Amino acid sequence: MSYKILIADDEAEIRSLIKLYLENESYEVLEAGNGLEALSSFEKNSPDMCILDIMMPGKDGYEVLKEIRKKSNIPVLILSAKDEYSEKILGLNLGADDYLSKPFNPLEITARVGSQLRRYYKLGAGEKKSEKLSFRDLTLDVDGCSLEKAGTPVELTTTEFRIMELLMSHPGKVYTKQQIYEYAWDEEYIVSDNNIMVSISKLRTKLSEDTNEYIKTLRGLGYKLG
Repeated sequence: MSYKILIADDEAEIRSLIKLYLENESYEVLEAGNGLEALSSFEKNSPDMCILDIMMPGKDGYEVLKEIRKKSNIPVLILSAKDEYSEKILGLNLGADDYLSKPFNPLEITARVGSQLRRYYKLGAGEKKSEKLSFRDLTLDVDGCSLEKAGTPVELTTTEFRIMELLMSHPGKVYTKQQIYEYAWDEEYIVSDNNIMVSISKLRTKLSEDTNEYIKTLRGLGYKLG
């Protein structure tokens, strides 16, 4: 299967560089030079993944991400010339699956794209054994990539789904930050506490007004369902 990747960046040289490397991996690449073009391409072409620059004319990457998340949970990688943690946290809070600062190594983008696509579409294509995981009033459909609370759907990003899949596979078991990161992000853990904390915080909010109802923090150890 050839995946379609939408690259939205107002710098043509950056789009061309990323396109070159992605096409070398047999991906079909779509380009957009600003936020409005990105949303138009998203609607017309239904890409399998998006790479969004933050600073674009028309609509910035955050605005485009918010619009995409109203309709789709496809993997989204944010690119930014800003390396501040606040920018990364904002992107993750808005539903991004990954964040990469400029300047970047195009080989790293290619690796991250492959990782996100494997994680998202391996689950979505049903290559895993059909399975449902339950914990109290939560039901996670592994094959269908969906979570329900008392029969009501809970919208999750790919990363959030992977975290819940791990935690619900063994309720009560404590998972370290390293275990959670390497499972959910599918890459080696290099002290990414902020990414984990943001995703856990978002999950808690989505699951209950009582943010400690389902996911428990064991200080210095990790997280568990309890």
